[in-house]
Amino acid sequence: MRKFLLFFLFSYTVFSQNPYPQDYFTSPLDIPIILSGTFAELRSNHFHAGLDIKTQQVQGKKVYAIADGYVSRIKIAHFGYGKAIYITHPNGYTSVYAHLQKLSPELETYIKKLQYERESFEIEVFPTPSELPVSKKQLIAYSGNTGSSGGPHLHFEIRDNEERPINPLLFGIDVLDTTKPLVSNMYAYPISEDAHINGSVKRQKLRLIPQPDGDYKVEDITAYGKIGFAIETIDRQDLAANKNGVYNISSFFNGLKNFEIDFRRFSFSETNHINRLMDYELYKNEKDKLQKLFIENNNPLSLYTNTTEDGYVSIADSTSSVYKVEIKDFKDNTTTVDLEINGVSTNPIDSLDLKVTPHYILASQENILEKDNVTVHFPRESFYDNFFIDFQVENDTLVLHEPIIPLKKYFTVTFNLEQYHSEDLDQLYIARLVGWNDFPSYSRTIKKGKTFTTRTKNLGTYTIAKDNDAPTITPIRFKDGAWLSKYRYLKLKINDKTTGISNYRATINGQWILMEYDYKTKLLTYDFNDGVSTETKNNLKVIVTDNVGNSTTFEATFYRK
Repeated sequence: MRKFLLFFLFSYTVFSQNPYPQDYFTSPLDIPIILSGTFAELRSNHFHAGLDIKTQQVQGKKVYAIADGYVSRIKIAHFGYGKAIYITHPNGYTSVYAHLQKLSPELETYIKKLQYERESFEIEVFPTPSELPVSKKQLIAYSGNTGSSGGPHLHFEIRDNEERPINPLLFGIDVLDTTKPLVSNMYAYPISEDAHINGSVKRQKLRLIPQPDGDYKVEDITAYGKIGFAIETIDRQDLAANKNGVYNISSFFNGLKNFEIDFRRFSFSETNHINRLMDYELYKNEKDKLQKLFIENNNPLSLYTNTTEDGYVSIADSTSSVYKVEIKDFKDNTTTVDLEINGVSTNPIDSLDLKVTPHYILASQENILEKDNVTVHFPRESFYDNFFIDFQVENDTLVLHEPIIPLKKYFTVTFNLEQYHSEDLDQLYIARLVGWNDFPSYSRTIKKGKTFTTRTKNLGTYTIAKDNDAPTITPIRFKDGAWLSKYRYLKLKINDKTTGISNYRATINGQWILMEYDYKTKLLTYDFNDGVSTETKNNLKVIVTDNVGNSTTFEATFYRK
């Protein structure tokens, strides 16, 4: 009986640590798994939902179904995941394969038929379980670089039956990794009103001292009151130099665990709250991705566990304390950071730089700001905290604070342009000024008469700008009257330097043709194997429109045998 209980407890512990099947799924590629991105890695405004698997710096690697199932979704888009396939498996999980170059011949035929029927390159379909069944290790696609991808790779996910992404490494997919995580920054934060660190009431950057074994010590600090810490850390696998995300971060105060964040699973509904985990101001100003080792109010992330006092520590006068951070990658390679804290109550040498403005945001309420011809509407709970907001309007320019405060929801900016003549409105749009040179970046503008509105999640400076420039269309390796019999593809480069491409339409002899648009290379590509052009003499017509309605038409005649 005792042996049975011990076996049961051991089995329960192992299962509770990793309840996911280990031999059910196979690799989606037939090359070694080397990662350029890990699960839940910190991205600009979201957690990375899967693994980015290197494809040896090329496109066209064969992609396989990781288990039996059926294709439950295909989405083709210019941005985001680009060309993506979703497979639902009998055990309730769904696998996702994204940034694909092209689908397998069977799936390519299926989706291209629908694209021609709908006359749209961008398409999303949800096949029934009987339409597109697949078997384990069946070829489903070829790896690529489509959508918002920064280079050739396969983005790969596993989701549960609630559409929550799960770390695919938990399912037995193996990656060579004997390298410990690295730490580049650590900060300390005074939290309570009486708190200070090294005599300051402001956030303090701490001095990291690397140790020969790869761990770190931090130069001793003096502190008092309630304080918190944040750390910037990355992981590297053995065969790649990419700065990947870690798997687990824990902290200990005087030997007792007081905080843990575990990157096993999250839901898409919470991924936006990465901006509550990170020090958003530091990220926007310095590009440092500091992860806070404490949980502030209005932080709904489900990644936390084993926390005491939300990860904060309280330092009393004339005490000595030890704070330790333990960082692990998926293979349990561990890096530690050790810090000694001397409790000293003193008069701070500085004070907080609190800028008081006439406008105070109450995060729990709806907030409306109005001046002259501009109205800004923040729905309730748009922000995490209350704060004084900088709100200024001059002519057609809105200054709406610095973009250093994260938002949970979209808000609207509305300009009333009654002072303009109606004939001048067509080429106007709302722009957000970005970069060191205040470049006017198009913000999707909805026009109702002389009222212009945009929805955004970014504070900053907005203005009314004008776009006089029509898109450009340039044929690639052909000209009017050319013979194209030897070519499989017809290509044109399209560009709009001001507001960007909104839509395009191409026909041959009056029939719509499928032209794939790659916004990174600005190329439109038609495959002659689609069989639309069957005549010897063919008339090509391409119309490209930008985001304010400026349009350019390109026409040419070509010949094929």
